[in-house]
Amino acid sequence: MTLLDASLGRQPSRGPSHPDEVIRLEGDARRAIETGRTRMLVAGALFTVAFLVIAVRLVAVAVMQDGAEPRVAGTASPMLPTERADILDRNGVVLATSLATASLYANPHQISDAAEAAERLVKVLPELSEPELAAKLGSDHAFVWLKRNLTPRQQYAVNRLGIPGLYFQAEERRVYPQGSLVAHVVGFTDIDNHGLGGIEQSFDEVLRDGHKPVQLSIDIRLQHMLREELTRAMTEYNGIGAAGLVMDCRTGELLAMVSLPDFDPNDVGEAPADARFNRATLGVYEMGSTFKIFNTAMALDNGIVRMTDKFDASQPIHIGRYTISDFHGQHRWLTVPEIFMYSSNIGSARMAIESGAALQKSFFERLGMFRPASIELPELGQPHYPSVWRQVNTMTIAFGHGMSVSPLHLLTGVAAIIDGGIMRPATLIRRDGGPVNGERLISARTSKQLRDLMRLVVQAGTGTQANVPGYLVGGKTGTAEKQVGRGYAQNARIASFVAAFPMTDPRYVILAMVDEPKPNATSHGYATGGWVVAPAISRLIKRMAPLVGLPPIDERSPEAQNELLVAVNATEPLHAPE
Repeated sequence: MTLLDASLGRQPSRGPSHPDEVIRLEGDARRAIETGRTRMLVAGALFTVAFLVIAVRLVAVAVMQDGAEPRVAGTASPMLPTERADILDRNGVVLATSLATASLYANPHQISDAAEAAERLVKVLPELSEPELAAKLGSDHAFVWLKRNLTPRQQYAVNRLGIPGLYFQAEERRVYPQGSLVAHVVGFTDIDNHGLGGIEQSFDEVLRDGHKPVQLSIDIRLQHMLREELTRAMTEYNGIGAAGLVMDCRTGELLAMVSLPDFDPNDVGEAPADARFNRATLGVYEMGSTFKIFNTAMALDNGIVRMTDKFDASQPIHIGRYTISDFHGQHRWLTVPEIFMYSSNIGSARMAIESGAALQKSFFERLGMFRPASIELPELGQPHYPSVWRQVNTMTIAFGHGMSVSPLHLLTGVAAIIDGGIMRPATLIRRDGGPVNGERLISARTSKQLRDLMRLVVQAGTGTQANVPGYLVGGKTGTAEKQVGRGYAQNARIASFVAAFPMTDPRYVILAMVDEPKPNATSHGYATGGWVVAPAISRLIKRMAPLVGLPPIDERSPEAQNELLVAVNATEPLHAPE
């Protein structure tokens, strides 16, 4: 019997009795025992890890309230959040940034006296409600928020209280250094830094990546000037709102966008709905006689009319139950430049009838007037236009009634008309380089004719108050009664003016409008685009032209002369042909 047999209590076998064979058998047995022991240890370790994971998960679930809260209520140094990228203006001025803050929370299980803790907390955080605090601190939860985004001074004051069970969560707060100045452009975020409006919403994923800032086309200096002039016009004429845009027509970049009233994105919760409403892109309005730019360009470019053609504007047009008349009628036949200069609704309607409904509808579709404007904002209004395009619609749309679009629609279309006839998409993102490619809308020749016509309006027509000596401003007035149900309100109107300069080689296009202006003593009882908005455009151009580096032009130079003005001044009043 071998020693191994004896130790295992086995009877001697009749197997091999050679010593080498005995040694081999003993080695196999030892290896089997070691393998079994190893397997038992590994299995035990796996079971231990599994139970630990389950235990940790149960603890996490027990103390969690929602995804915004820390993993453990008692953690003194929770994980830092990812920083949201900055938003800058075209010159690098910060429009939106993120600051590290501390948010206060508590573990009520560790609060010995909830009432006393609440009483002490409201002394350093008086904006909180003591009864609500006491209820939170006395609850059965293991985690409750008390106040988000404390200032450093507030955090220090709470720390000095030395109340056990209070903790701070490291967070970041979105801050808007320019306040309400760019509110409708930049937008805002919620308390957890998710974009809820403007660029903050449109570029939410890009900003949350935090890799590099988003640089806008906005020039904060021009933004400030535009807002000041719109505020002045709105105040002087007691309007309920206003909107304005400035565009570089060669690139499509928006250099300024203002909607009034506005709001402070640092405290958006206090802003009424009307202040958050972006009149420049979301609001749609009948834009009145500014549409005569499109009507005239369409007729000229398609060879329907020539500049020397004459139309009867001596009597109102009666069509069905509608009457089309002129605000200040000349009561005679008018040439195309006179129709534009005097802003004749009658003459414009007759030109539109010559063009026809099919051509008009096609032209406005190419202008993009049947779809929301193209811009990097979520707040975009849907244009309103006739579902059935009747003759009366053709006539009224010629002078801006019967179709509603946003101010941005109008600005983009006018930029295409005067900038060589090339339509370029508008953008709020800075574009580096020269002119942007676009689609041809009208010929370069027609574009030149419209520039001369718009210059004529400011030289001798309804927009003389927009003139700025040396900068060859051109423009068009617009005044439209506001729709109320299926009719129009007689004492509620939109007064607007669209301008460009210098008209010899346009670079900047400006649109401004005031919602429901009222006449005052200086306007002789009028509240039209020529009285309300044109002066604001003039003041803005005087301020911005030196800033953007445009020198004045000698208006006596050959390039500054407008042949249409000479022709109109030399023309005797026209009468119906024999």
